[in-house]
Amino acid sequence: MGELWPVPDALAYLAGGWRAERSVRDLASGDEGEFSGTTIFEPLEDVEPPLGLPQGAPQGLPQGLARGLPRGLLHRESGTFVWRGVPRPAERTLRFLPGSSPGTADVRFADGRPFHDLDLSSGRHVADHPCSADLYRGEFTVRDADHWRSVWRVRGPAKNLVLTTDYARER
Repeated sequence: MGELWPVPDALAYLAGGWRAERSVRDLASGDEGEFSGTTIFEPLEDVEPPLGLPQGAPQGLPQGLARGLPRGLLHRESGTFVWRGVPRPAERTLRFLPGSSPGTADVRFADGRPFHDLDLSSGRHVADHPCSADLYRGEFTVRDADHWRSVWRVRGPAKNLVLTTDYARER
């Protein structure tokens, strides 16, 4: 696997654009698919003004205070997913919020429901997400300043999948 790349600030590391290439294997049926697209991590602006500031904060405040402070990153993924030879547009949105320390993040679905924790401070992290009767187990590996990988194994009564995504920073 090579050496791990410790990440002192997860949100700073992830910020920006990434090329995403994903393979999907259904271990039960043998079917395989692939996703190719981009993942953009952009500042997530607070929808409410910072504490103590009313809506429509007075002019003269620093622009960040008047707008609301960044509250993390909005993860927007879009591309094409090919399954059983049929290409389809695919997209998803997640929220990466600050974790308990700079190397960590609290990953949530677009609607705010918890998804998983993320700790890149050592360069590798394993997270679980129970979903109904299925268990999603993700392994995140940072390879260097411009490459990281996620591998999700999904097991349950209806699913037996492996999803491997390689990310390369866009310049």
